[in-house]
Amino acid sequence: MARTATEAATGDSAGPAGEPDTGPAQISGPAQDPGPEQLSGPEATSGPEATSGPELISGGHLVAKALKAEGIDTIFTLCGGHIIDIYDGCVDEGIAVIDVRHEQVAAHAADAYARVTGKPGCAVVTAGPGTTDAVTGVANAFRAESPMLLIGGQGALSQHKMGSLQDLPHVDMMTPITKFAATVPSTARIADLVSMAFREAYNGAPGPSFLEIPRDVLDASVPVDQARIPEAGRYRASTRNAGDPQSIERLAGLLVHAKKPVVLFGSQVWTTRATDSAVELVRTLNIPAYMNGAGRGTLPPGDPHHFQLSRRYAFDNADVIVIVGTPFDFRMGYGRRLSAKATVVQIDLDYRTVGKNRDIDLGIVGDADLVLSAVTRSVTGDTGAVARKPWLEELQAVEEKARTKRLPQLHSDATPIHPYRLVHEINEFLTEDSIYIGDGGDIVTFSGQVVQPKSPGHWMDPGPLGTLGVGVPFVLATKLARPDKEVVALFGDGAFSLTGWDFETLVRYNLPFVGIVGNNSSMNQIRYGQAQKYGVARERIGNTLGDVRYDEFARMLGGYGEEVRDPKDIAPALQRARESGLPSLINVWVDPDAYAPGTMNQTMYK
Repeated sequence: MARTATEAATGDSAGPAGEPDTGPAQISGPAQDPGPEQLSGPEATSGPEATSGPELISGGHLVAKALKAEGIDTIFTLCGGHIIDIYDGCVDEGIAVIDVRHEQVAAHAADAYARVTGKPGCAVVTAGPGTTDAVTGVANAFRAESPMLLIGGQGALSQHKMGSLQDLPHVDMMTPITKFAATVPSTARIADLVSMAFREAYNGAPGPSFLEIPRDVLDASVPVDQARIPEAGRYRASTRNAGDPQSIERLAGLLVHAKKPVVLFGSQVWTTRATDSAVELVRTLNIPAYMNGAGRGTLPPGDPHHFQLSRRYAFDNADVIVIVGTPFDFRMGYGRRLSAKATVVQIDLDYRTVGKNRDIDLGIVGDADLVLSAVTRSVTGDTGAVARKPWLEELQAVEEKARTKRLPQLHSDATPIHPYRLVHEINEFLTEDSIYIGDGGDIVTFSGQVVQPKSPGHWMDPGPLGTLGVGVPFVLATKLARPDKEVVALFGDGAFSLTGWDFETLVRYNLPFVGIVGNNSSMNQIRYGQAQKYGVARERIGNTLGDVRYDEFARMLGGYGEEVRDPKDIAPALQRARESGLPSLINVWVDPDAYAPGTMNQTMYK
């Protein structure tokens, strides 16, 4: 029987965009019942009621108190003997314990929870394979600049280097993909180390931290007055940096005098909740804006400053280019896609990112919200907005030409279904409250050109690590954090297969969403590259999947499933999935010989 998500967890933290956080459901199943006795470790007494001595607290309860101080109201986990005292503490602190089927899912869900709520996410996994299973999720959060804490179990300190169960050098493995990784040396230091991990997670651009807690350290109890338990709001300073004032003034001047300026809003615009400041800047100065990553949705579709299909033309012809909160990585051609003649400005939370891979004319290290609002306030007199009208009209003409060229594919009635038709139908299906999640290679590349979220924070993809398998855990975290929102997820069939068994978790917790599998029975992004490099005779080596009926898989697990082979049936199937009130999968058979332009232009094969 499904567990329902109806009882709000405690906590008063703000949700996205400063709205009161609706909070995740307070969910607990039989596995989280602490039972009649206090769980305790080898150093604990039978509890404070059995002795007249000092009040004691266990390591797991110290973890829970530290998480509560940070505003965390949900942890994602897969159980293990090394970590169960944390569950007991979470029950007492009113923190929801969400149990999944794979530790990678737990880590991805913690990443997503941070993105959706603006608070750090937390995953708790056992030692050894439990922690190594979570590595991919932590690495994804690292590249995506997502603040989360992974807590891993570890063998007892008393058995250090003796070959205890599931003993591995977790800290050594996690150090390269986290902002902070450490072992907790004593029970009294547990909450202190948790707080330290959160501080480091917000040092510069945010990212993940890792703590391993040896079993005897976690299970032991210590007198409360010997444990340092940092007080909420008093152990971590604000990390908001408004940028260098002289650089702010200089940027304002550059934009006022620019004839063909352009701005790209990246993921840090959402991370810093800079939507209002970003919109004010482009409207005040009449500047065309492009968006990538979590920055999508900063401007709604149809806004006169929202551009999507003319980015390459704009970067080739602009005189001032402002890149906000996105690195010069492969998505930007390592900076080479920006005109050498343009004045280039980069704004980023991380000093190390500014000017990396490409020289810039002006770099500003700071919080996008504060920097952009400061730039707008610095503009006085004539903003030059009227003079830039021809530039926006020029870009609109390029957009319209690209849109017209693509229309036949968007409305194609061909079978197998053209991927452009599928993503067009999904885009038409989205509402103001639909959070869109993309999990896949070629099929999600198609969607990136067509699907336009209608609100800020309503687009989610893995980020620059390009991790497949984020979809189901992202759905899980998003529906828990924002049960008021509809979640629509597009999967490649290969991507869904990686973490798809946690569809059962969505059923178990009664978390409805509309899922679509673009099924071509292939890892098509790789297949295209192999065909180009080795010829069509060898294009099917190591990338071909079975013809799986994912709709039947969904029904088997208690969800809603439907198969679509005719393009005219896509929209009705999506609507039936929405009305089902269940986790759903619409299995859409798409043309395996249709490739996204982004796939065909990728540089890894050239």
